[in-house]
Amino acid sequence: MLSRNLKAEQLLFSFFIMSFFFFNTNYARQNGITGRTKKFNAGCNDCHGANATTSVTVMIMGPDTIEVNQTANYSVMIMGGPAIKGGTNIAVSNGTLTGISASLKKVSDELTHVSPTSFSGGMLEFQFTYKATTTGTQTVFATGNSVNGNGQSSGDQWNWAPNKTITVIPLAFSEDNISSAKTFFLSQNYPNPFNPVTTIRYTIHEPQFTTIRVLDILGTEVATLVKENNDIGTHTVRFDGNSLSNGTYVYELTTKDFSERKKMILLK
Repeated sequence: MLSRNLKAEQLLFSFFIMSFFFFNTNYARQNGITGRTKKFNAGCNDCHGANATTSVTVMIMGPDTIEVNQTANYSVMIMGGPAIKGGTNIAVSNGTLTGISASLKKVSDELTHVSPTSFSGGMLEFQFTYKATTTGTQTVFATGNSVNGNGQSSGDQWNWAPNKTITVIPLAFSEDNISSAKTFFLSQNYPNPFNPVTTIRYTIHEPQFTTIRVLDILGTEVATLVKENNDIGTHTVRFDGNSLSNGTYVYELTTKDFSERKKMILLK
């Protein structure tokens, strides 16, 4: 009898320990988890089932080019899937990440969600800043999930974001580094998608007559934002798409030595 009672107590104790770790692990993951981006080649399948799915779109939005030691605003946007609640994990190859959204917290060098966050209008956005600490090419990684909020993994979906490559250039054109700034840059507008105002940032290495136009997807010009002589340095211009319809537009930077186009999305 004593032996049988001892075995029963041992089984009960084992069950208690397993339950403790099971529920506490799930609780912890409800409050975010790190190491789930392409930086570490580990996704969300252990918590949210299956593999990455294209039913969920995850995008990292923000400037393609920034200066060293500059802090710039970025965001992770999640769309698709059950779209009731969602979360994210954000990492970077080098530099400093800081959450802007109250729904983000920093764990070690990464950002993760504080708790599952509700979608609004079919979208979920996590805003953060990135500070570049070295020049060269850096990469921001992100993973996002879209869940039905039933407390279980069934029905959950997730996906990786395409990696965001950022070119970090020397500090803007002081007397000491003007000679090293021998490149034109046209940055991705931010925010993107935008509603209805967005900012375009561009850099030129010598004074030139500069034109920035906005075209629709058929190539018809809908706005001219810049048409003037620009001095050496980094410039910004705002575009208001309030009078335009939703859709994809192209903005074009042209100088006598350089021409480049990028796409942007107006989503009211």
